[in-house]
Amino acid sequence: MGFFKDMRDGLNRNVTFLGIVSGLTDISSEMLYPIVPVFLTTVLGAPMQVVGLIEGAAECTASLLKIAGGRLSDRCGKRKPFVVAGYSLSAFSKPLLALAASWHFVLFSRLMDRVGKGLRTSARDALIAGSIEKEHWGKAFGFHRAMDTAGAALGPLAALALIHFMPAGKPDYPFIFMAAFVPALLGVFVLLYFVKEAAAPARIPGAAPAARTPMSADFKSFVLLYAVFAVGNSSDVFLIMKAKHLGFSLTHIILAYTGYNIVYALLATPAGWLSDKLGKIKTMAFGFLAFAAVYLGFALADKPWMVWALFALYGFYGAFNEGIAKAVVSHLSESDNRASAMGYFQGATGLLALFASVLAGLLWDRVSPAAPFLAGAACAFISMTALLLWTGKRRFSF
Repeated sequence: MGFFKDMRDGLNRNVTFLGIVSGLTDISSEMLYPIVPVFLTTVLGAPMQVVGLIEGAAECTASLLKIAGGRLSDRCGKRKPFVVAGYSLSAFSKPLLALAASWHFVLFSRLMDRVGKGLRTSARDALIAGSIEKEHWGKAFGFHRAMDTAGAALGPLAALALIHFMPAGKPDYPFIFMAAFVPALLGVFVLLYFVKEAAAPARIPGAAPAARTPMSADFKSFVLLYAVFAVGNSSDVFLIMKAKHLGFSLTHIILAYTGYNIVYALLATPAGWLSDKLGKIKTMAFGFLAFAAVYLGFALADKPWMVWALFALYGFYGAFNEGIAKAVVSHLSESDNRASAMGYFQGATGLLALFASVLAGLLWDRVSPAAPFLAGAACAFISMTALLLWTGKRRFSF
């Protein structure tokens, strides 16, 4: 009982409801993630290069706006307005897809969705950090990632269920797009009525706004060392393509990816709790090792059963890395520049993810299908080693 009470401590009203909002939004987004490319190519007749253009432009937009959104949030000293605006934009982009008569409208909808994600993400993460004591940051961000990932697991399953009850071979795309709007709109409602603004730093009435604290050298060092890993962290599309190469059907691919999300969701909160106890970067090292093992496994895999095990192990990487990294950024920033720090970190890693995917594609085509996985494993191991050495030298208390 003491363990479960310890796990609940720090998961206050704001943290809990922000997790629920994120989970509902991810159900909505992931319902459409496997559907939109099919809609583009089979209904609107768009070529695959247009599908790539839309996704690339959307993700670049989100990465850049995470930086801008964070800076604006710090400048205004507010978090919730940016979070509400961001989730609202993403929600209302879903029913717009039902009106699409050409791929240009799909591009507009995807950009609207990613503008919303970029606007809200940094402010939301700063709101989480500002809502609880710092000794619970790892657990709080782990819980948020757990809820987000649970939504990511449920979304594709919800889409498959809807398609199952439609006439065979005739999916009703406008109906699916409108159905995806429902959980997203519910998330905005929860955000408006159940999440409160975090307390802002005290300011003397009539005084000029104080200059924001500059980013610390330790924050810059962390981003630089983490960036080595990001260079090898290519899109999960390459894992999916390897699974397909080994004979997986589309249904098996979705189920394997859902299994990864379930493992991630189940482990993220305990992993965050563990990072609060043992040290965040030390705990992240396990995530890097899991990533390296998965990528080495995909490089060597030659039997379908291996893919199931590798996707399950991949969930350990997510649980022991992504949320904990945000907790580290929280420790390496101050209350008046935390949203900016979140934006710089996530914007930089997002843009590097695009570079990593382009590089992985080149390695796949010009070297071998195993090459991008070997490169990713090497980058993870180098980044992990450098971060551990740096942490030992700096003797951080977190």
